[in-house]
Amino acid sequence: MMAEQKRAVILVSGGLDSTTVLAMAQAQGYACYTLTFDYGQRHRAELRAAERVSAALGDVEHKVVKLNLDSIGGSALTDTSIAVPEQETEGIPVTYVPARNTIFLSIALGWAEVLGANDIFIGVNAVDYSGYPDCRPEYIAAFEVMANLATRAGVEGQKLTIRTPLMAQGKGDIISTGLALGVDYALTVSCYQATATGLACGVCDSCRLRRQGFFDARAADSTRYVE
Repeated sequence: MMAEQKRAVILVSGGLDSTTVLAMAQAQGYACYTLTFDYGQRHRAELRAAERVSAALGDVEHKVVKLNLDSIGGSALTDTSIAVPEQETEGIPVTYVPARNTIFLSIALGWAEVLGANDIFIGVNAVDYSGYPDCRPEYIAAFEVMANLATRAGVEGQKLTIRTPLMAQGKGDIISTGLALGVDYALTVSCYQATATGLACGVCDSCRLRRQGFFDARAADSTRYVE
C-alpha cells in the first residue's frame, strides 16, 4: 500500500505549524517522511516534540539531521549570549536564524530526490511569521525554481513542489484546521526558550502568537507554561 502512495518530505520542528502541516499532508494521502534539524537551538525540547508528533501522526520515517548553526551564531535561538525578546519588536527580530530555511529546504530537497518524492511540505506562514524573510511566498517561489534547476529530478521533468498550505492562514485558522484533523497540540512545543521538559515561557513572540491563536480559534490552550 505504501508503495502506491505519493511520498512527501515534511519539515517538522515539533511546533504548532509544522505539526498541522504534517496532519494535512497525511489527510491528503501522502506517505510522510518527517525531517527535523538539531541545529544548535536553545529550545531543544522541540526535538523531542518533533519525534512525538511524527510518531503520533504515523510518519513512515523520522530523520534528525544534526547541524551546527550555533557555530556561526547571529540569532537568539543559537547564541545564548543574545536574549530572547520578551516584548514585541519591529522589523526582523533577533530570533531570525540566518539562512535557516534555505539550509533546511536544501537538505529536504536532497532527501526528496533519494526517496523519489516530488513534494516538500513546510509550515511557513506570511500572516503570523514574526518578520522572517525566509517565510514569505516570494522566497518559497524562488527556492522552488532553484530546486527544479539544480536537481536531476527537475532536469528530467519530475517537477519538485514546495508546498506551503499555511502560507495565508492566521494562527487561529491553523489551530482550527489541526483540531479538525485530530491534532493533539499538547504534544507540541513552540516556545523559543522552553525548559528541558517543554514548559513554555508564555512571553516570547512565539508564545504570544500561539496563545492568541488558541483564543482566535476559541479552543482550550493545551500549552504547558512555567509557573
